[in-house]
This record gives sequence, structure tokens and C-alpha cells, in this order.
Amino acid sequence: MSIYLTGASGFVGKNIIEFFRDSKKIVKATRNTSIEFEEQVVIHLAGKAHDLKKVSSSDEYYKVNTELTKEIFNAFLNSKAKVFITLSSVKSVADEVDGELTEDVTPNPITHYGKSKLLAEQYILSQTIPEGKRVYILRPCMIHGPGNKGNLNLLYSLVSKGLPWPLGLFENSRSYLSIENLCFIIKELIEREDIPSGVYNVADDVPLSTNEVINIIAELKGKNATILNMSQNLIKLLARVGDFLKLPLDSERLQKLTESYVVSNVKIKSALGKSLPVSSKDGLIRTFKSFADNA
Repeated sequence: MSIYLTGASGFVGKNIIEFFRDSKKIVKATRNTSIEFEEQVVIHLAGKAHDLKKVSSSDEYYKVNTELTKEIFNAFLNSKAKVFITLSSVKSVADEVDGELTEDVTPNPITHYGKSKLLAEQYILSQTIPEGKRVYILRPCMIHGPGNKGNLNLLYSLVSKGLPWPLGLFENSRSYLSIENLCFIIKELIEREDIPSGVYNVADDVPLSTNEVINIIAELKGKNATILNMSQNLIKLLARVGDFLKLPLDSERLQKLTESYVVSNVKIKSALGKSLPVSSKDGLIRTFKSFADNA
């Protein structure tokens, strides 16, 4: 079974290629060429990521995340391919979560990133799927793994340097998704015809607090985590100062580090009828070990 893959140069794309290296032929999509394929499976990963620096125009999100997805999906409908898998995002539904995010929540994205992803989803769901084809829209939460850094690398660097974590009073819980679990889920969707088409959240089993993540890093480094319970009001004030002075800690980063964002994976696990291969903690440990190896 062969795969037509868009977004092959991205973090997820590279891991998909490595994961299927010995079992499936992968054809990488190329830019500025007509969208044509003869492969049985289409995995559409190409997209415009959320721009934390806010230098991207809104049009870029809709051009890539919405219109390109429409083109790829239309080509799939007119092809002999049997399986279509696309990565959307939990941000297509909600930028903030009160409780646990499920697939039944009414979407209300705020950013152009989220809105562009939702429009792509709505287009796919509005089309009639020919008999014999299967279509999966995956909404991952924060994906991590060897080679991918982001805020996790910030936490790792902090603990590695023996610096205290000052946000101990911020109680939160958030879901993560290890790249190993994502690849496992995609493999199951490709190879099994008993999993219904539809929208699926994808996340590891157990959400973790930032304090718990700090302790995992400390344990891995053989250190004792230093977690300070500084006043939340003082921290928020310092973050507002950071907004003006362009410091590492600003209001947006503070929110990312301390917000709760719990994503339910009950629907996908029920459809799979299997456990995910990597636990939340073990997945993070693998990611943090890669930081040490590349230091």
C-alpha cells in the first residue's frame, strides 16, 4: 500500500516517513506542481502553522490551510485512492477549554489559524464520500517528540540549568500527544477498514500539569526540582512588563505555560479498540532525552 504525503519536510512528515520506511512506499508531494497521485492513501499534513510572532497575514492561513486542503481533497475524491487522512487541530474548535474537549463541542475558534482549519474541516464534511473510501480528520493537541522543541524545550533548559520554576501556584492540566502515538493511530486508520470515517481528537491518555512535567525533567536529570510558589498577581504583572520590553516571559507565553487544555481521546481509542503504545510520561521522557542528546 503506497502513500501520497504532503508536508513531508515538517516534523510530523519526517516521522511518518521514518515510521513507514520499511513497510510502505511514500511519494512526497512537491510544491507548484499539479496535484495528481496514483497512491492508495493520502496523508495531508501541509499547512500554515500558528504564528506566535504574529508576522503572518491572515490570507496565508486561508490560502494554505483551507484552499490547499480543498484542492487535495477534491483530487482524492476524483482518484482511485481509498483513504484520506488530514491533520486539523484542536484549535479549530477552541482556543481555551473549560473541562474536557470532545468532538461534540460546538467549534468557536478565535484565531485565523483555527478558523482556517475549521473551514477546511467543514468543506470535507460537506462532501459526499464515495462508497469504498474512508476519510479521517484528526485534531491533535500539542505534538511532541525527538527533534521538536517549543515550550517543552524552554522547560527543559530551565531545569537543566538548575533554575527555579516560579509558577508553582498556577494549577493546570493539559494534554500532550507523542509522535509515536500519532504514527500508531495513522497506521491503524490506514490498515483497518472497520474504523468509521469522521473527526477524531488525538491525545495521549493522561493530561499532566506543568509542575508534573517539571518533576519529570528533574527526575530524568537526576536533580531535585525547585518549584517556587510566587504570587500569581506578581507573575502576571511581570508578564505585562515583558509585553512591552519583549522579554522571554510575556502574557502570551505565560498563558501557554499555565493554561489548562485537556483533550479527550475516548472516541479514537474506542474506535481502535486498542491501547496507545506510549504513555504520557514515557513519551515526554523520550522527547526530553532527545534534547539531552542534541545539547
